[in-house]
Amino acid sequence: MGRVRVAGFAVSIDGFGAGPDQSLEHPMGKGGGELHQWFYPTRAFRSMVGKDGGTDDRFASAAMEGFGAFILGRNMFGPAGDDWGGPNWRGWWGENPPYHAPTFILTHHARPPIEMEGGTTFYFVTEGIESALAQAKAAAGDLNVKIGGGVSTVRQYLMARAIDEFHLAMSPVILGRGENLFTGVDLPGLGYRVSEVVPTELATHIVLAR
Repeated sequence: MGRVRVAGFAVSIDGFGAGPDQSLEHPMGKGGGELHQWFYPTRAFRSMVGKDGGTDDRFASAAMEGFGAFILGRNMFGPAGDDWGGPNWRGWWGENPPYHAPTFILTHHARPPIEMEGGTTFYFVTEGIESALAQAKAAAGDLNVKIGGGVSTVRQYLMARAIDEFHLAMSPVILGRGENLFTGVDLPGLGYRVSEVVPTELATHIVLAR
């Protein structure tokens, strides 16, 4: 049986995983893109966007490897609102998203599954986080399930004690506003401890485990 993991989740030093005013123009909120400066130069990210080269980074590689299913919040698939970005919207990543596995979208707006290139199929789950996790585990088999974000989705699974391992990339960025990951979350009370800390120039990598 695989584990439920959060991997490569970037936060600011003041705890924000997304900036304010998320929109089609700013999908991670204003300033949110700065959180991922550690990830952009890596081989893992460049391959996701169809480019060669890049730096080798074990945390970046582990953020996309070994997963048999993904769970994403509504805004990780499309911009906020009821129209999904328009009638032809099929996600932020084009016709070949980087997931290459069944990907379950938490939403209040039902819609049929969307089969994409490269093995990704988006399934839209309206029955809540427990249903999405059960479906993802069944789809993943012996592989891991990744809780991919955004902040609200990760917080819900944290509070449910469903996440086995959590890799944070704490970027040297201060956002001040946006979606705060840890407000009201008692990590020790939920059973989490720090199992690894690796400082680098662009991020401090912190792994939490239960």
